[in-house]
Amino acid sequence: MSRSTPLIAGIFGSLAVSVFAMVLVPQAQIGGLQAQVTRDDEGKIIDVYPTDRVKYGAKVYASEGCIVCHSQQVRDTQNGEDQPRGWGERRTVARDYIYDATTFLGNSRLGPDLANVGAKTWRNEAENDPRRPAKRDAAWHYLHLYKPTAIITESNMPPYPYLFEKRRISGARSKDALPADQVNVEDGFEIVPKAEARELVAYMLSLDRSHPLKEVKSEAPSPAAAAPAAK
Repeated sequence: MSRSTPLIAGIFGSLAVSVFAMVLVPQAQIGGLQAQVTRDDEGKIIDVYPTDRVKYGAKVYASEGCIVCHSQQVRDTQNGEDQPRGWGERRTVARDYIYDATTFLGNSRLGPDLANVGAKTWRNEAENDPRRPAKRDAAWHYLHLYKPTAIITESNMPPYPYLFEKRRISGARSKDALPADQVNVEDGFEIVPKAEARELVAYMLSLDRSHPLKEVKSEAPSPAAAAPAAK
């Protein structure tokens, strides 16, 4: 027997085990995963997964490196405080990403998880918290992108002023113009979002995985037991 035979056998054996564990087993588990169909009282199909995930906005999200500081995966209550923080009513599962062209799971959490940032309720904040917005709509996100500290004084999020442009006001102010008292802009001018900012915000507002799925139930605690929101 050649001395190289055990080495070659070991290499192919390792490769076979790796393919089995990392390709074949996951394929058997979720390879045939389908969208969950929901019907209303009249039997009409309601697709709880947005088929249009604002694809261009997702590309801006990727190009600006949002994945470096933000995740999009809510852990269960046994493995973290994501749900008490208000980042989601339930943990995220494979079916949540079924329509995503690119899955932004994230690799760190210097900022909050964004899996449900577009949901009606996101983050548990005290009623008297001055940073608690009445609504996290597009206007809120625009200001947060342009000047994060205008929203949260101690925020360590970098500003993205290059996603906006300053222009002279001609007639009425733009409906998307940032509030003049929050940004440094001289009289007669306004700061408005560029196309990239609009698409990015549209994508973030589409992030809502709060709908129930058959394989996972809501594990969110009652508001009285909720932990303070992460900054």
